[in-house]
Amino acid sequence: MKKILLTGVSGQVGHSLQQQLNLASESGWQVISCDRQQLDLTQPDQIKRIIREVAPNLIINPAAYTAVDKAESEQDLAYAINATAPRVMAEEAAKLNAALIHFSTDYVYDGTKASAYVETDSVNPVSVYGASKLAGEDAIREVGLPHLILRTSWVYGSYGKNFLKSVIRLAQEREQLRIVADQHGAPTADVSIAQAVTRLVTVWNTTDAQQSGVYHLVNAGETSWYGFASAIVEQYQLLGTTHHWPDLAVKEIQPITAIEYPTPAKRPSNSRLSMAKLESTFGVSLPAWSQALGQVMHELKL
Repeated sequence: MKKILLTGVSGQVGHSLQQQLNLASESGWQVISCDRQQLDLTQPDQIKRIIREVAPNLIINPAAYTAVDKAESEQDLAYAINATAPRVMAEEAAKLNAALIHFSTDYVYDGTKASAYVETDSVNPVSVYGASKLAGEDAIREVGLPHLILRTSWVYGSYGKNFLKSVIRLAQEREQLRIVADQHGAPTADVSIAQAVTRLVTVWNTTDAQQSGVYHLVNAGETSWYGFASAIVEQYQLLGTTHHWPDLAVKEIQPITAIEYPTPAKRPSNSRLSMAKLESTFGVSLPAWSQALGQVMHELKL
């Protein structure tokens, strides 16, 4: 039986991937999962040892340093996890003739393009987090093994800490929310990512060098953080009675500019990513972000 080594299962995407891959275990894959206690990505020797012990046919690496603002003051840690660790994984996988699926981010772009980014557009990260993720991409490409680098954006889900959970908590506590309205992208549900990657595992021909490379992986459509927050509150109010959720205190959601909400790390104003390459290469598509939000909200436990 072929083996998948899955990292970061205590994170949002890793947790959802573990569930989806195990559901699809009849496809002939054995999934070996590691959380940060079992696989510390700041320890290259431990990464090497685990990979050599497991001897996987495929490594899926959603684990990452994702504290975007903290990364500005923790640059060494961000690079250790987001750049050095993926290089070590790629090198060890190459020795085993294994393949690697790695996750990256919209933050590799500066957000100045007027339309949706395609994979061939120039990268220009404007934060330490974005730069560290780009360094991880470059490292994997340099090793030259069969790989998929999946850039996603605005990830959330029913598990872990994320924008969805924050909006609900604040909407329960406050009568007014002030949410940035001039940054645009596609909120992407962890379950949508996991379902798409489970499909990719079955259709990706790792011996076809032309299939290796960078792909965008996001829910369809676009909105702003303000639009996303408004949709979250609307969905909560629709489902709240059925799910016996606490009433919301919020009465108004006010759109603001990014300048009115300064953060240590700069964010791209345009995080829209085209899915055309993934769809044309593998026939894999993701549902609209609003549809995915409904699915996540139904699964939410408060």
